[in-house]
Amino acid sequence: MADAEIGVIGGSGFYSFLDDVTEVTVETPYGQPSDSLFLGEVAGRRVAFVPRHGRGHHLPPDRINYRANLWALRSVGVRQVLGPCAVGGLRAEHGPGTLLVPDQLVDRTKGRVQTYFDGIPLADGSLPNVVHTTFADPYCPVGRAAAVGAARGRGWEAVDGGTLVVVEGPRFSTRAESRWHAAQGWDVVGMTGHPEAVLARELSLCYTSLTLVTDHDAGLETGEGVAHEEVLRVFGENIGRLREVLFDAVAALPGAAARDCLCTRPHEGLDLGITLP
Repeated sequence: MADAEIGVIGGSGFYSFLDDVTEVTVETPYGQPSDSLFLGEVAGRRVAFVPRHGRGHHLPPDRINYRANLWALRSVGVRQVLGPCAVGGLRAEHGPGTLLVPDQLVDRTKGRVQTYFDGIPLADGSLPNVVHTTFADPYCPVGRAAAVGAARGRGWEAVDGGTLVVVEGPRFSTRAESRWHAAQGWDVVGMTGHPEAVLARELSLCYTSLTLVTDHDAGLETGEGVAHEEVLRVFGENIGRLREVLFDAVAALPGAAARDCLCTRPHEGLDLGITLP
């Protein structure tokens, strides 16, 4: 099996221009990942990319196999993950083109499997125990610092901290939902940041979200509301810039042996019932 140390969960725009990319198919106990893993080298670091929605963007947020994606990344050696995603801004100052690196998360999804420790036997006969994972601070502080530093180094005034609220999708929020989200003091709203973050923590991975604001959410809109085409347009206009930030963040992350954050030991002393890859 090919190896990597850093994972990026995002679209083909983040790896398709690399000179030497190896496509790897990974089997997991949780089914198929969204797509193959694409392994390449960035700034001297081995990186594994997985297209979150599949390379043809055919998977809606509620049908992504998040467990398989994170398990597959760990299987090839990944221990740190960067998860860029498009979001709506819930504050007037967080307009299109804003890059916000959140430090908190609110889950408003409904039907997604969000743990490996569900007590359901795996195909090999192993039985995961029920484990309650510490998740007070959902993102890696070291990864966040690397992402913010990389953005500012590229002249992008990244917002350092804020709350990402994750909704089920694939529909956008109503105006009432959007206003309620803003009234809670939350900053941006997306559809894919959960359960990615908690599954990464369960696998002892460092996980960092980079949220790119593509629109003002419905509660701030005065027109007909958020349009899918507009989201894609703004994301497309910023993908080159975001790619540069991601690759600079990859270069700034510590080596696997130097990791010493709480992400590395969420289950210290506990019997998980399964062996992590």
